[in-house]
Amino acid sequence: MKAGSLTAKGSEKGRYEFRHKGELVYEWEQTLEEVNLYVRPPEGVTSDMIECRISPSRVTLGLCGNPPFLDEKTFGPVVADESYWTLADGELTIFLQKVRKAETWEAALVGRGTVDPFTKQEIQKEMMLERFQEENPGFDFRGAEFNGAVPDPREFMDGVKYR
Repeated sequence: MKAGSLTAKGSEKGRYEFRHKGELVYEWEQTLEEVNLYVRPPEGVTSDMIECRISPSRVTLGLCGNPPFLDEKTFGPVVADESYWTLADGELTIFLQKVRKAETWEAALVGRGTVDPFTKQEIQKEMMLERFQEENPGFDFRGAEFNGAVPDPREFMDGVKYR
């Protein structure tokens, strides 16, 4: 893969990888309401050694007293006071709450590449199924298929009713 490319073959189902010069920088995924970034810090790093700042349009992550590892704009606006990070089992997870529910982000961070059109359709399919499930509790949409292009989950049938 070239620097900055994305692939749907992350370590977990539904995660997309951002690699630079063959090295994994982070993985990410999204739902109707949030975008999550996953970073593997060096062994031995504890939460009190990490500095992570989340603003409405930017994520800064690094070790205290050092230049940031990441200092990038988010692909879309986030609700900073509802976003947070955790470190568990050697993986740092940054939970970014989307301002506009059901908006499809083509990347987690600006300038780090975007997903290809086919992958974007797959993301929209997963979010449409999540939206159907949320709006119709008790029904199982896991086997649902779309004929043709998948509609934008934010705009489909008068759109989502919030944010």
